[in-house]
Amino acid sequence: MDALVHGSGLPGLIVALVLTGAFSFVIGLAYHGYRRVSEAGLGFGTTRTFTLIGILGFLLMQIGTGQQLYALGLAALVVLLGVYYWQRAAQGHDSLLGPLLAMFTYLIGPLATHFPIWLVVTVVTAILMMLEAQPAIRRFSDRFPGEELATLAKFLIMVGVILPLLPDRKIAPFLGVTYFQVWVAVLAVSGLSYLSYLTQTYLFRKRGMLLTGLLGGLYSSTAATLVLARQSRDDRATPDTAPALILATAMMYARLWILIAVLDHRDVAMHLVGPFLAFIAIAMLTAWAISRRARAGTSEHGTHALRHPLQFHTALLFALLFVAFAGLTQVVLTRFGTPGLQALSFLTGVTDIDPFILSLLAGKFSLTTAQIVGAILIATGSNNLLKAGYALALGRTRKVWPAAAVLGLLCLLSIALVYLGVH
Repeated sequence: MDALVHGSGLPGLIVALVLTGAFSFVIGLAYHGYRRVSEAGLGFGTTRTFTLIGILGFLLMQIGTGQQLYALGLAALVVLLGVYYWQRAAQGHDSLLGPLLAMFTYLIGPLATHFPIWLVVTVVTAILMMLEAQPAIRRFSDRFPGEELATLAKFLIMVGVILPLLPDRKIAPFLGVTYFQVWVAVLAVSGLSYLSYLTQTYLFRKRGMLLTGLLGGLYSSTAATLVLARQSRDDRATPDTAPALILATAMMYARLWILIAVLDHRDVAMHLVGPFLAFIAIAMLTAWAISRRARAGTSEHGTHALRHPLQFHTALLFALLFVAFAGLTQVVLTRFGTPGLQALSFLTGVTDIDPFILSLLAGKFSLTTAQIVGAILIATGSNNLLKAGYALALGRTRKVWPAAAVLGLLCLLSIALVYLGVH
């Protein structure tokens, strides 16, 4: 199609003209359908008006050289649309949608003539989707709080302002990580947590416990465990409490693997595929079996909201922990070797394991892939033991015992894989 549209001579021009007219006509139809649904009257022009605007733009683009006529036509259209908008605004109708669509339609001719057909189709499709999705967009806008825009601005600052300014040099001579690596790790963790937060907050507002476990595990399995364990107090536990706790840990493995793969540590990611898939399978199967055995009376009420992941103080704390763990790992390896690293991995399981694992991957510690994989398995196993303790201490109900048992089993399996050298 692209060859035919951009081919030399009359056939190519005819095809481009037909496409311009057809796309302009469809935009006109969609706009007036939108106006009818909104009960807002005819609005700017008719479907024929949009079609003629598109054809006019195409013809002016073909006449003469240098596109002077096309530019004059665009200027005249802008003046006409300005007068129209001024009159409508005086009547209390201040929507710019009609004039903007008319200008987009005027641009279709040059697009169809000088650019690939997929670009024209993409632009027109986007316009049609925006018009057809108007009710959904309005509902989303009504329930989208203003503070979320501030949060999005923070994320854009973290990505587009802070990251480019950071030098790719070592923080200190005795540390194997750079400023740039630290902030990339912060963005990877924050971005994945932010995506999970948005999914829970806006797509699954009335989620049940099982879905809370799944999505909460992508956010933070430890935070999800705390929320679910607290909610199970005072006879509020349901048959899905234990499965949800287990699912949160299953998603921890998926989350860590995604982070490792995104940060381009392919060797480590490949070595962890087998153990992580096995742990996820064990968690999923046991969660399914427990849920099926005691399904009656499941509560579908939503859980407490998780803490927002994109806070500057949280990002800075993660960065400080990242650097601290990098330095501590260097000292431990220098003085105690592999046994010291394994002990440190177990101890970090009672903290946030993300900065330790990512600093281990980013640092230049002269470690083999097997040593790094072993440290990750020990840290995740120790973290599971911590979450089992949280579930028992905060849940205070027998319904969380199966989850604590499964988490303890995963801890033992992780450590066994390291010391048996199976990974």
